[in-house]
Formats: sequence, structure tokens, C-alpha cells
Amino acid sequence: MAERTVFQSISRKHVISLGPQASVRDAACVMTRANCGSVLVMELPDTLLGILTERDLMTRVLARGLDPDRTAVREVMTPNPICVPPETLVSDAVVLMLERGFRHLPLVAGAKILGVFSVRDALPREIGTALSQTEFNEQVNDVLG
Repeated sequence: MAERTVFQSISRKHVISLGPQASVRDAACVMTRANCGSVLVMELPDTLLGILTERDLMTRVLARGLDPDRTAVREVMTPNPICVPPETLVSDAVVLMLERGFRHLPLVAGAKILGVFSVRDALPREIGTALSQTEFNEQVNDVLG
């Protein structure tokens, strides 16, 4: 069986987004209603500025004691997130996320945002393939110095 691409595996084919001036509380409410762990921060009509994730809410808002009603998402988002094309294999995306330490990856075709791949979208076998590849990469790096 051929491995899925990230676009084939995402559960939500529409983009959840907010403008950079939206409050953190607005972002949390949008993410809660959509039952997702991230929201893209976009400038109209379709310029990706950043991504705000559950982890960002915890580490950059709650842990710092910021007021969610007075804090704009632009202040706490991850700017210029790494993006991948929709034909990226799931295991390659998971390797990238493991190596870079994040869990959400915007999918972009040309200038069009297609959605967000989450580590939750990966099947266990694809995560296993990615972990094997990551371990192999670490062993090669150790050998090469």
C-alpha cells in the first residue's frame, strides 16, 4: 500500500484562520469551536503571517500571565512557519516535525493555503517509519561527526 500524502491525511480540508489583530481569546474560541489545535494567522486576502497553537497559548500566554483579551495573536504567534507542499509524504512531514519540535505544519500549493497537517493526522505506521528515519539520521550524524 502506498503511503499517504499530508493532503490525503488531513481531516479538515478548510483553513481555520484569523487576522493578526484578533485577540488570543478569539483564537482560543475559534480553535475550540473547530476542535483543532492551531489557527493560521493571515493577512487578507491570503498572506500567511504565522501560526498559533495550543502550545503557544500555554507557553507564551498562560505561563507569562498575559491577558488573553488584550493580547493580539501577532504578539504570540510563531511567525513564518515552515510549510510543505500537499504531496509531501506523511512520514517525511513527521520526521520534519520531530526534528524541529513542532506538531502543526501548514500545507501550501503555490500561494494557496490548503490546510494544516497535525501529528494527529499521521497513522501509527507512518509515525513508526518517521521515528526509524529520525533514528537513522541521528546515527548518520553521529558517524559523520
